[in-house]
Amino acid sequence: MSCSKPVAILLAGVASILPSPASAQPSEPAASEADAAEDSEAIVVVGALTDVAIGREEIELIQANDLADLFRQVPSVTVGGGVGLAQKIYVRGIEDSLLNVTIDGAPQHGTLFHHIGRVQIEPELLESVEVQAGAGEATSGFGAIGGAIRFRTRDPVSMLREGRDIGAIARAGWFSNDGYKLSGTVYGRLWGDVGLLGSFVHVDREDYEDGDGNLQRGTAARQQLGFLRFGGDLGGGHRLALSYEHRDEEGAFGQRPNWPVLAGDELFPVDGKRQSVTANWRYAASSSIGVEATGYWTRSEFIQDRFDRWGLYGADIETYGFDLRARVRRAGHDVTFGVEHRRDRVASEYLDDPARWADWAWDPAVGRFAERGSLLGLYVQDRWQALDNLLISFGARYDSYDLDQITYDDGTDSDGVSVNAGASFEVLPGLSLNAGYAEAFRGKEIGDAFTLEHRPGRLSLSPTLRPERVGNIEGGAEYRRGGFRASAVYYRMEIEDVILDQLYSGPPPQSSTYYENVGDFVAEGIELRAGYRSRALSIEGYFNHYDSRLNGRRIEGYEHIALGNSMGDNWAIIAGYDPTPALGFRATLTRYEALNDLEVLYRDVELGYVPETEFIDKPGYTVVDLFARWQPFATDLFELQAAVYNLFDERYVAHASVGDYSAIPDYELVRGLPEPGRNVRLTASFRF
Repeated sequence: MSCSKPVAILLAGVASILPSPASAQPSEPAASEADAAEDSEAIVVVGALTDVAIGREEIELIQANDLADLFRQVPSVTVGGGVGLAQKIYVRGIEDSLLNVTIDGAPQHGTLFHHIGRVQIEPELLESVEVQAGAGEATSGFGAIGGAIRFRTRDPVSMLREGRDIGAIARAGWFSNDGYKLSGTVYGRLWGDVGLLGSFVHVDREDYEDGDGNLQRGTAARQQLGFLRFGGDLGGGHRLALSYEHRDEEGAFGQRPNWPVLAGDELFPVDGKRQSVTANWRYAASSSIGVEATGYWTRSEFIQDRFDRWGLYGADIETYGFDLRARVRRAGHDVTFGVEHRRDRVASEYLDDPARWADWAWDPAVGRFAERGSLLGLYVQDRWQALDNLLISFGARYDSYDLDQITYDDGTDSDGVSVNAGASFEVLPGLSLNAGYAEAFRGKEIGDAFTLEHRPGRLSLSPTLRPERVGNIEGGAEYRRGGFRASAVYYRMEIEDVILDQLYSGPPPQSSTYYENVGDFVAEGIELRAGYRSRALSIEGYFNHYDSRLNGRRIEGYEHIALGNSMGDNWAIIAGYDPTPALGFRATLTRYEALNDLEVLYRDVELGYVPETEFIDKPGYTVVDLFARWQPFATDLFELQAAVYNLFDERYVAHASVGDYSAIPDYELVRGLPEPGRNVRLTASFRF
């Protein structure tokens, strides 16, 4: 297919405001790393009122160990799954498979096994996290149907104490429920603003207890992570960062890690690995012209030993690509335009002797299965300061998707254009209104590695498969005055032609895994926030309500895996007290209201497996967490941190986990894993 027309449209839009070479100004000194990170994305307008940023101080205070800890107080984000390996992120009810998740610009893409999460990150390495809820601006990246999450890792030179060229941090942490964490980080200045950082993290967890004191088997794991980063200001407006990450996780889990392991059930050894290489380069030709490039390579592996059946079975995903963009500021306009390309390869295979797995395979002659995807994107986004109190944003994006099912000689391709527009208007000092509309486009991407195998002669792609298109509309108001701030936002998102693999085991031509357009998805909600800070005291809260439906019916994480889940209304109150820079306290109360009479098994009724639909409940729950930090010598050379998660030992299953079907005959095994009960965490940090 040709992309010359979309290219011409995008370039023509940029040409009208590009400065001539004569207008370029002399180079200015490079900004600090912190400024560089902040400046790498222009001010967001579309959906700005629901975006959230988590900084390093926050990550350290809460002693975050996994995704659930990290996003605990983010209104639009819910994490479920219990054990870290199985945790999945949901933004406004949309699963992370429909988000654009990046680490230093490198996408974390693909699904190794649909019963585990696809995003694993060590909070110890993070400088910041940015959450964009809902489809947004053209710079959001490929397939940002439900939004984007951007993780940024730490920079060596910015960590140095004043006047020092080398430093180190050693941390030791203990968890009462149940395990420990050790980490060591060494960093230093090589020359100028260029530095090197090396970090090693070891986490050892035993099986945890839920709020009723029941031991949840299959939740123990051992994690090890190594991280290297080189980079800094090279002079002449150039800044470079190179990083390498290697992550290992081992444990013995249930055959479905996100479900409880019942008495008498087997535990199966699992080994997961991820390696990532990322390169980031920035060049500031002047204060008004800059160029950025990101290149990346990631390989993820997952091996499970099903010794009761086919033995060792493995899956791996390899992703590599680049994002090249330029940014121009002139006459009130701030324009970003660029091109990005990504290639994905997913494979799964039987790893034992063929004599062992031949009876389990659809075709004994085929034991390895592979798919390959190629994506191309072109985009332009303009933020225009039309008036002192009016900021307007508008942009467009062209995406092309190409999927090749290598093993079965099939595939599909699609392309399309999406647009966005938004405005932020300060009506009165401190009071601003924000409104925006954004589209996103997603074609069929590589499939879940553990479902690549098909029946001979069957199809896994509908011949009439169409790409997904989303429209997201948001409107709200924000007030900031003194230490007080408040906001209210309404949003509505609709995905047309949702691509989903539904349960099927009938006659040809469909295979048991069959991707088709199953209808339209609509999520509608409101988000309210308010907060006040006065010197040492702070208090803030939020209320979040949304309703997620496919073809008018509420969705559920078991039946709509890879699409989304339904959660009850949730609200939180967060209070903080920081009497001195060396001492701080925080308490949070998070409440999820019950979501009852959730109708399920629609698809099973359609297929004739059950005579009628059933109803399940998601009980409400309240969780209280406490946090404290103390620098005994009024310096960060030595710091103590304490936290109590789930103070009142509440027994609950997160609404973002699979619902409880155990009361339905023949579905007794289907239920979410309870979250940990009370967990006291103590951490000591030494900085050299």
